[in-house]
Amino acid sequence: MSDDARFEDGAERGLRLRAEDAEDLKVVSSLIQDAVFPVGEMSWTPSKRRFALLLNRFRWEDAPKARRLGREFERVRSVLAFDDVKKVASSGLDRSDAGLVLSLLSVAWLPGEDGAGRFELTLAGDGALALDVECINVTLQDVTRPYVAPSGQAPEHPE
Repeated sequence: MSDDARFEDGAERGLRLRAEDAEDLKVVSSLIQDAVFPVGEMSWTPSKRRFALLLNRFRWEDAPKARRLGREFERVRSVLAFDDVKKVASSGLDRSDAGLVLSLLSVAWLPGEDGAGRFELTLAGDGALALDVECINVTLQDVTRPYVAPSGQAPEHPE
């Protein structure tokens, strides 16, 4: 029986980033733009004050090189985790629809008092998630090896 492939087996290592301030969050938000995930891949654990998403993330960090070398574009499975979460709310999506696939466009930070605030996760199609938190404490970690993007294309946005 063989083991699953791990990043450590190849020359390339997966991303593991931590955001602790608004500038860090901009980097994470740019890397998760156009990530897709089934509605069932959202996990809110109130006792641990953690909200997490298992995403199929487009590898924006590799896209310029793929274009230049004529290589195929890639995606990778990643966990986007928010810690110190006090409350989670959603709008514009049916969480009971197990077949619903969501597209994450951005994560914005709305500061409150004493370091607390709210994350607003904007989804394609007028959906949104709001996370009330005590502070910015976000982790993005790739958990599989990259794979060829099924569409073969890089996501595009109208200007």
